[in-house]
Amino acid sequence: MHQFLASVYTMNSANLLVFNGAGETLQMIERTLPGISPGEIIVRNLYTTLCGSDLHTFCGLRQEKTPTVLGHEIVGEVVEIGEGHSGLDYAGNPLGPGDIVTWCIFSSDPQSDEARRRMPQKASALFKYGHAQVTEHDAFHGGLAEYCILKENTAILRIPEGVPLDVAATINCAVATVAGALRLAGDVRGRRVLITGLGLLGIVCAAMCRDQGAGRIFTADINADRLRHSLDFGADETFLLASAESAHCTECSPHDIDIAFDMSGAPDAMELGTWALRVGGTAVWIGAVFHARPVQVDAEQVVRKLLTLKGLHNYNYEDFAFAVDFIGRCHSLFPFDQIVGKEFVLPDAQAAFEYALKYKPLRVGIRF
Repeated sequence: MHQFLASVYTMNSANLLVFNGAGETLQMIERTLPGISPGEIIVRNLYTTLCGSDLHTFCGLRQEKTPTVLGHEIVGEVVEIGEGHSGLDYAGNPLGPGDIVTWCIFSSDPQSDEARRRMPQKASALFKYGHAQVTEHDAFHGGLAEYCILKENTAILRIPEGVPLDVAATINCAVATVAGALRLAGDVRGRRVLITGLGLLGIVCAAMCRDQGAGRIFTADINADRLRHSLDFGADETFLLASAESAHCTECSPHDIDIAFDMSGAPDAMELGTWALRVGGTAVWIGAVFHARPVQVDAEQVVRKLLTLKGLHNYNYEDFAFAVDFIGRCHSLFPFDQIVGKEFVLPDAQAAFEYALKYKPLRVGIRF
């Protein structure tokens, strides 16, 4: 049996911040922590970063069932492990109260067809943290709450020693998604890489490509400050895209690219990436998670240049494990301590969203 501290925690109450819809002020409520079900784990949230999808939901650009508790980039401390859980993390290491952990943004049926095809993030009956509706009996499932109850079949990993909380919080979304992008791209060693979109995904992609031995890394964006920042994360050369026309200007865009990653979701950027590919090149698209105009792809060039186009939404378990390992090894090799522009506490999360939307730092943090 792996059950700890149940008598201490199951009857305590805790705070959570509820999102009721775009334009409405976040609402702090108090709920009793329920007893956890078999296979579940209760975690005390320590740090949450606001992801772009959180901002999109907050603004009404993305729809979620409400009320909900936003926030899925979370790191926390194990409080209680329910009966029936193995007591091990995804890597097979023992788990216990006090361990600092992060977890996949979803729980998924490991026996599903999608999971067997290495796509557990697309399984039926998927549960996503920070995206679920608050109900009478299920409320602690987001980052803007003092606790999070991890569902059965949630992959969980201990944070490597020395990783700061604000950096660790980004692992289970931004970093793991980029790890998935590199998996789809294949071996980047010695390759010419182009990254369009220098938000946190793009910044992490530059660092991860550098760590994996990319030959030359080009970054392209409409934001000059973010381009300069990418140089600190491993980029060799930057391209400022002042207009759509610059995407097809041979003097102001890279070419002969082996792998083009798009983290922006902007059709112009995706078109730039495919245009820049050399024979046998691969484009990996990650950023296109909202409605935009159709991307214009020259099918003849795809055929004649033997191009490959791939898309990724979220990530799988091996990507998650790679992300934890990458941050454990590299968090001090690149200035990851600069990605959080400002920190807030939970009662001030409304101001945190407003700050993120106004100043657009890579991340805003909520420290508990």
